[in-house]
Amino acid sequence: MTVVQDIIAPATAAKAPGLSALGITKKFGSLVALDDVSMTVRPGTMHALLGGNGAGKSTLVKCIMGYYLPDTGQISLGDQPVIIRNPREALRLGIGMVYQHFTLVPNMTVAENLVLSRGKVPAIIDWKKEYEDLRAFMRTTPFFIPIGAKVSSLAAGQKQKLEICKQLYLKNKVLFLDEPTSVLTPAEADELLSMLKERTRGGDLTVLMITHKFREVMKFADEVTVLRTGKFAGKGLVKELTPTDMSAMMIGSETTRTAARDTKPRGEPLLHIYGLHALDDIGLKAVEDLNLHVHAGEIVGIAGVSGNGQSKLVEVLAGQRPPVAGGIKVHGEPYHATRAEIRRHKVNCLPEEPLKNTCVGGMSVAQNMVLRNFDAHPHSIIGFFLNKASIRRAAQDLIHRYRVKTPTPETPIRNLSGGNVQRAVLARELSDQVEVLIAANPCFGLDFAAAAEIRAQIMEARNRGAAVLLVSEDLDEVFELSDRIVVMFHGKFVYETPAAEADIFIIGRHMAGHGDPAHEEAAPAPA
Repeated sequence: MTVVQDIIAPATAAKAPGLSALGITKKFGSLVALDDVSMTVRPGTMHALLGGNGAGKSTLVKCIMGYYLPDTGQISLGDQPVIIRNPREALRLGIGMVYQHFTLVPNMTVAENLVLSRGKVPAIIDWKKEYEDLRAFMRTTPFFIPIGAKVSSLAAGQKQKLEICKQLYLKNKVLFLDEPTSVLTPAEADELLSMLKERTRGGDLTVLMITHKFREVMKFADEVTVLRTGKFAGKGLVKELTPTDMSAMMIGSETTRTAARDTKPRGEPLLHIYGLHALDDIGLKAVEDLNLHVHAGEIVGIAGVSGNGQSKLVEVLAGQRPPVAGGIKVHGEPYHATRAEIRRHKVNCLPEEPLKNTCVGGMSVAQNMVLRNFDAHPHSIIGFFLNKASIRRAAQDLIHRYRVKTPTPETPIRNLSGGNVQRAVLARELSDQVEVLIAANPCFGLDFAAAAEIRAQIMEARNRGAAVLLVSEDLDEVFELSDRIVVMFHGKFVYETPAAEADIFIIGRHMAGHGDPAHEEAAPAPA
């Protein structure tokens, strides 16, 4: 890489500089992760970096941050070309990053986390002075975060705000945000992004935001750059683009499928959750007194910030966690998620991160596709011997019908992309006339086209008469698919509304535990 000057001195300019990456190529063996990619972020702007799963967004940011050294190309900060060999050098240049997952030390206080983030800490810390300085600093931010509180005691939204505060405390002028609002309610997300937007307008910050939320891009970003399969796919001013324009850049010539919502009336209740209580791994209450009916031909979406009991509810429904009170009925019969009950009632589950939760990575695509019925006719001969020809034929049919991209049915499923693993599991879970479907964050980590395909398949299952319980932390997904929306907070159902009447900010208030019982009805008895 040709470099005019290697800057490793701290950024001292009063105003935030711009940033550019020109002709960046990065290879990992024979894989070309970035192919001659260029991006320019103007000083004092909020720039959105878009692209599907595997588009190269994270690789580009890691090349700028110093995690990777590009094979070719040039990175410039302001008008100065730079080589950034590691994240510490990026920090010395005033470039910081807020990651999708928290980088805080839970058992330390807010103050201790901030002081530790400086890197160079004296052997003896004058905590009285540090607290005075930190209180003065916190008064310059719009957030109230108690500096003496342990991080483990903070809510998810406060932790995300602390991650932002940490970057401002370090006086970074260029800030990268990786899905910065994934754990925030809509109101919290708008508060956070509004604050950052004000700082960019004042020239104090330059922000690059990796996101998939078009609502936030349209409301807060000034410009976008779009990547697709490791290549530059487009750019533009947000005021001149629509979400459709940006989607077209992201998927190129690849077509996405949609499924219209059938308007026929819902059927009888198929899934009944009554008085359900369950504990977490250390014996604390995880879900409390949950009551819900899900009808045939209906999608009920469970919304909530991560960590409010949703994953424990799914584990109970999947038979992975026992309830301590209450229970579940399917078709009016008690249900404990035994293999016999799953088959009899046709209850299937599409879990989050299926490669970890519902697949055997070293087994073939074909074998994984018949995990539900490998010991039944026609895949089993007298209950003991596998009919490999039957398994292969069934897999080939599902691969074709569900558009699973795999070299052969015998390919180990762990070799497939995330989207194709999800398609393979979806094929297995929807191919046997499912009547109750539990879908947990079904599009987590998937690209735009793969997510559209999964959502279309879920809607088609609903239209065929399945009762679908959708547990998702993606509010856009909940609003797109649901007939009813139920909010979960601290292990309880706290609010319910028909999706057609739902207000995203009322939903958000309940997700944050700030519902107003005087004006908004809490979750009613099961319909």
